[in-house]
Amino acid sequence: MYLTLLDYVVVFLYLAGIGAIGLTISLKGQKTTSKYFVADKQIPSWAVAFTLMATLISSNTLVAHPAIVFKSSMVLMPGFLLVPFVLVFVAYIVVPFYRRVIGMSAYEYIGKRFGLGGRIFTSSGFIIDRTFDIGVTLVTTGIVVSVMTGWDIKWVLVGVGLFTIVYTCLGGIQAVVWTDVAQGVVLIGGGLLILILLLFSSEAGPPGAVLGEAWRAGKFSFGNPEFSWQSLFNTEERTVWMFLAAMAILWTRRYVCDQNMVQRYLIAKTDSEARKGTLMGAALSVPILLGFNLIGACLYGFYALTDAQPPEIVDHLLPHFVLDFLPAGIVGLLVAAILAASMSSLSSDLNSIATVLTRDYFQRFLPNLADSVHLKIGRSMVFVSGSISIIIGVLIAPTEVTEPLATKALTIATIITTGTLGLFMLGFLSKRATRRGCYIGIGCTLLFMAWALLTSSGHPWFDWMPIRYTMNTILIGIFGQFVMFGTGLLASVLFGGYRPEEIDSLVFKRS
Repeated sequence: MYLTLLDYVVVFLYLAGIGAIGLTISLKGQKTTSKYFVADKQIPSWAVAFTLMATLISSNTLVAHPAIVFKSSMVLMPGFLLVPFVLVFVAYIVVPFYRRVIGMSAYEYIGKRFGLGGRIFTSSGFIIDRTFDIGVTLVTTGIVVSVMTGWDIKWVLVGVGLFTIVYTCLGGIQAVVWTDVAQGVVLIGGGLLILILLLFSSEAGPPGAVLGEAWRAGKFSFGNPEFSWQSLFNTEERTVWMFLAAMAILWTRRYVCDQNMVQRYLIAKTDSEARKGTLMGAALSVPILLGFNLIGACLYGFYALTDAQPPEIVDHLLPHFVLDFLPAGIVGLLVAAILAASMSSLSSDLNSIATVLTRDYFQRFLPNLADSVHLKIGRSMVFVSGSISIIIGVLIAPTEVTEPLATKALTIATIITTGTLGLFMLGFLSKRATRRGCYIGIGCTLLFMAWALLTSSGHPWFDWMPIRYTMNTILIGIFGQFVMFGTGLLASVLFGGYRPEEIDSLVFKRS
């Protein structure tokens, strides 16, 4: 069974609405890089909140997170509970700091603090990480649509990718923000509808029966609670503490260092509006993250209490349920919700990647070009980065039973961005940190990454190495941040080096 005509009409109306928003904003004129990338700092706080939420929540949240709970348990839940703590720190300390120090890009700060090498290291890590993540988001979106329509997943992700590229390119950050608002409403409504239908499903018994069955099966567990030295060397299972540490690094790095988040702090009208938007973004994001984990537990209870059979590929779980058990029209609405989550995240990342490429590379190395030329470059970078992400999505699309995509993505993300948070913290926290220390820290971090990844791969080429990385691979990215901060600070103290004259304005003030 696939989508009905009514479902297609609902999805078409949703896509037409999003396209109309992007086109309307583009017709108003995006004539400067300031307007295209930071909306001339004219976005109200409530819209900042929606775009922060939409940037964080993607189709990966809707599709892969329920699959993780269904297959194992709520292993990611403790990490989600860290988000409010991170965002309170960000709202009161990081937001006003960035609005004072940088113009458009988070990596301008690293350039001022440590020079060109540090700026390239951090900005390139962001570009690689987000380009890969867009590919993952496209895949999870393609999974949903292909299951529900029978279309080839690769053509689906190409179509979704191209549609998002076009409206992002036309309307810039303003199109991203206002489509995020519309998509956020659809996303929240769709998630609530799925949860209500599962809780009150007559096929599974009395109201709430699915929760009781999920509880008995241990789906509300946070995973293996072991906290020991030996558990760090378990390469087959990740404990609660591993996920907690990895996600603490992930959230802090994402909200402090990632351009797609930092850019949201810059588009608000005032520091106060930016702070309010950040706090409201946390209030929106956390319930949604928790809600889709709860949906995963309810799905387990539903399939355990009914004669229905879950799909063989675990990432097909949510679309399979929606298609089989929801009425026509409602199915189309929920497909629209999944597309909303996908496109809001994609558009945000595409615009941010284009901002970094334009601001940190083209404007840095070709500063004498007219602003209108840089604007054209920025638009073209949306197309280039989006096309590369589509190719990545096609290459990583799953074709058989596999580990949920979100757990793979978490591990890869922590590795790709190894050292980024450590370098930002080195600059923020220590006046003694120098440019020479920064470069030595980067070198040590890259060597650590290479050693850990190669010796843990099991490839016979590296059997000759007497010392190997034998811990769980999710820890590589965590250790890398400490390698960067520790070696960078030590080298700064031992070998000295250049520090900018305005050092006092580039370090967090201690009250």
